Amino acid sequence: MSVPQPPEPIPGARLLFSLDPAVSHLNHGSFGAVPIGVQRAQQRLRDEMEANPLRFFTQGLVDRIAHTRRHLAGFLGAEPDGSALVGNTTTGVAVVLQSLGLQAGDEVLSTDHGYGAVSLAIQRECRRTGAVSRVLPIPLAASDEQIVQTIRAGLRPGRTRLLVVDQLTSATAKLFPAAAIVGVAREHGVPVLVDAAHAPGMLGTTVSSIGAEFWVGNLHKWAYAPRGTALLAVAPQWRDRIDPLVVSWEQDSGFPARIEWQATLDYTSWLAAPAGLFTLRSLGVDRVRAHNAALAAYGQRVVGDALGVPPGHLPDPGGPGVALRLIPLPAGTATSVDAARALQARIGERLAAEVAVMSWNGRGWLRLGGQVYNTADEYERLAVRLPALLAQR
Repeated sequence: MSVPQPPEPIPGARLLFSLDPAVSHLNHGSFGAVPIGVQRAQQRLRDEMEANPLRFFTQGLVDRIAHTRRHLAGFLGAEPDGSALVGNTTTGVAVVLQSLGLQAGDEVLSTDHGYGAVSLAIQRECRRTGAVSRVLPIPLAASDEQIVQTIRAGLRPGRTRLLVVDQLTSATAKLFPAAAIVGVAREHGVPVLVDAAHAPGMLGTTVSSIGAEFWVGNLHKWAYAPRGTALLAVAPQWRDRIDPLVVSWEQDSGFPARIEWQATLDYTSWLAAPAGLFTLRSLGVDRVRAHNAALAAYGQRVVGDALGVPPGHLPDPGGPGVALRLIPLPAGTATSVDAARALQARIGERLAAEVAVMSWNGRGWLRLGGQVYNTADEYERLAVRLPALLAQR
């Protein structure tokens, strides 16, 4: 099986970012990278805020936030008045969990592909309320049909108060059939929270087409927004029940204002987020998605070949637009979270390459992303140097 060819670089895309050119930034999925133009847009907003803080916070800011939300929700295919801006996906998850009114005997169902901080949030809310957290194991190679059937069998109508699933998993870079899962859960009367941290900007799926009761995704990863920008979409029957983590002066305004207004929060990241969408659209949304997915697939293959991983053992995320790819590390490598973090730091320090190292189900995995500022030779250099570093355990 031949190695896939890397995509042609998008001219000038690398110059849009202020990333250190001495480092290969192959882990866009963790914290994103803010284009220079978006950084400047946010700085202008910060300058405005600092020039007259009282005016900035008290004259029209709520309306500006609502206008921004409408713009971002429109891009994602979400109902603007049924959505709220939040700091990140885990914040949105926490808002939903504490609004459910869980009680002893209830359960929150999730999968073993869930994001670590989300799992911790579920556990904390269950401890606080007496509810139970139950995790369904799903094999990495499971098909969409197998995933749906596993979840169908795991639901306990009358007891399962919430199902939490990923749209694209962080730990395993696997695309879940979110809309089909929502359909099965609805048959059993179970609301669904979709963790879509990686979806905005990367995936073309609209929020409305998934139909979940709750959906939350970050725009500061693949949609070029400043960090701290995410959208929480809530179905109509739940909006009056959604409460913020901290009460503010907008509490009586209802959803979404009561969620968005957090007094002296720095709102400039939200207000500058449309500049990120402008950058994405200027490059061409479909062009960027195709480029990033093809580059991630190329990187997975060349690094996998260097580590002696047969092509058939490289996980397929299940979607042509997925710009994250997973490579199994040698047995005994990064088998714990601490070991994974240590290896990730070593790769960064010794190879000048920023990657994500995951420990999932007792196995170490290397996660690579593709972004418009990356080039094929960055993955090739990593492929040449990584085997020797791993041999130094």
